Amino acid sequence: MQWCVTEAEDQKAVQSLAEALSVTPLISKILCMRGICDFETARSFFRPLLSDLNDPFLMADMEKAVIRIEKALELNERIFIYGDYDVDGITAASILILFLRRLGADVIFYIPDRLKEGYGLTEFGIEQAIQQEAKLMITVDCGITAVEEVEHARKQGLDIIISDHHEPAETLPKAVAILDPKRAGCSYPFKELAGVGVAFKLIQAVTQHMEMDPDLPAEYLDLVALGSAADIVPLIDENRILAHQGLEKMNLLDRIGIRALTEICGLKGRRIGTGQLVFIMAPRINAVGRLGNAEQAVHLMVTDSKEEASHIAQILDKENQTRKYIDEETFNQAQEMMGNMEGEVGSSVVLAREGWHSGVIGIVASRIVEKVYRPTVMIAIEDGVGKGSARSIPNFNVYSAIKKCEKHLIAFGGHKYAAGLTIDPKNIKKFTKAFHKAVDSLMEEDDLVQRIYVDAEIALSDISEKFVRILNRFAPFGPKNMRPVFQSNNLQVVGTPRVIGRNHLKFRVQQKSHVFDAIGFGLGHLYDRLSEGEANLDMVYVIEENVWNGQARTQLRVKDLR
Repeated sequence: MQWCVTEAEDQKAVQSLAEALSVTPLISKILCMRGICDFETARSFFRPLLSDLNDPFLMADMEKAVIRIEKALELNERIFIYGDYDVDGITAASILILFLRRLGADVIFYIPDRLKEGYGLTEFGIEQAIQQEAKLMITVDCGITAVEEVEHARKQGLDIIISDHHEPAETLPKAVAILDPKRAGCSYPFKELAGVGVAFKLIQAVTQHMEMDPDLPAEYLDLVALGSAADIVPLIDENRILAHQGLEKMNLLDRIGIRALTEICGLKGRRIGTGQLVFIMAPRINAVGRLGNAEQAVHLMVTDSKEEASHIAQILDKENQTRKYIDEETFNQAQEMMGNMEGEVGSSVVLAREGWHSGVIGIVASRIVEKVYRPTVMIAIEDGVGKGSARSIPNFNVYSAIKKCEKHLIAFGGHKYAAGLTIDPKNIKKFTKAFHKAVDSLMEEDDLVQRIYVDAEIALSDISEKFVRILNRFAPFGPKNMRPVFQSNNLQVVGTPRVIGRNHLKFRVQQKSHVFDAIGFGLGHLYDRLSEGEANLDMVYVIEENVWNGQARTQLRVKDLR
């Protein structure tokens, strides 16, 4: 593991910002390295306001979409919301259902079955809309590549508004309106909205066009924050505003379904941040989509019944327990297969097996990447078809590698760090060979070197209450705005280090008179690097608060030791 301490390029800007904000050069350096180099940008960063959001009508086709929705409301046409089975798609569908029902619309919704239908807009889903006499379909978090499916719907007399955030293909579907900031010719300034973010912009636009209460869209921000955080979009610009304001609403717990979910997750009484959304709440919502049908999760978000919310939350929690069991079993089998391939693992990994659950192989592929630091493809063979999930390492485009192997595949899609594929099991050997070759040809020499990028070297004496308070204001944390990473050298281990729980390393460090608790999740294998008494430990970590029995204490979460 390489530790790389980053330096600010413009020291004058660091000093100038420190004076303008009345903060230490250390804080201003961290800000400058995130592109926050002047007072006004810093103001927007530390005080994210809804008034700073872009005009929704800057998005291509927004006016067309709004006019078609208003027509549906006037004619009392049935509106069919077509979602996706992950948290982003579920929350996007939920906010449109809640909003349109508030306007008196006749709304029904549909979430495709991951195992039976797969991702995206399907003809089967379109038939469901037609059978239920819908006149307008709004897709959320999907649809941008559904050229044939939209054409089929048009012939059946079904109008479609596409609301998506994924990369479009060269040919766009012939929909009534296509809302996607990534489409060519779209002048919307911010391109990194999640699917729920695009759906929120649609709600904003309808509210604005119909001259309704401008504060109405803010009622759905808790779900916008949940979907955005879970979809791992960059938490900068508009996403930062939506997540920040959404977390404020989330912590009010005034949505019955959210309150039931926090209670089943053991979050009652705790402050909810992006970490709780991503690692505790989102997996339970995703679990029903991975193992079956995700419509129950939508019902949880839109219900006004405490009893129904409590019942569904329990189902989600139980499904998540099942999902974790399947994860662990699959991960162990994958490790066993890799052990039998000793000496054959090069710069990439491909594993395939009959009986694996296609709903969890993406999670397990991520765990394999963490373990061996190689682009990984896992393929579950079910009913004579191989369904694969690929995960990558930083700086390597796994989608490009898979594209080089497309002649061996039935279908594939995805992006730089994650992709999916469908394959005839008879072609798995050929694909494996081609994938290894493609990775070798595309990979740079140092891509397999793991790196930790450190914001600054500090002494433990720098970790004052004020310093921690300012760092906490950098939240919400996520891609492009991760927790600042620090390095401290020549620390002394005090007391006896322990390995607790599932291989977590817990100990205390001291430097002069300053002592802090430290924990390394999953780092029990580094126990031998700790020796009591000597001031010889270098450590890379992030600073966070650990809340226990209502008491908050500063804790150092370890990323690496030497």
